[in-house]
Amino acid sequence: MPLELVLEDVVRLRKPHPCGSTDWVVVRLGADIGLRCLGCGRRVLLPRRTVEKRIKTFVSRGPDFREANASVE
Repeated sequence: MPLELVLEDVVRLRKPHPCGSTDWVVVRLGADIGLRCLGCGRRVLLPRRTVEKRIKTFVSRGPDFREANASVE
């Protein structure tokens, strides 16, 4: 089952970016996930499977995640 990602999630990846930052914000969803580095602003596009393997933890969840979970309860 795929990991539940929403726009504006801030994730911490296992390996640091060359700028030194490990935190990224989700800017695009689909089969490929768009991420923007919070250190230097660089944007990358990675396959969903690769992103799911590299995520260490969620730093914060986007506003859509809270809305989706509020409607379930």
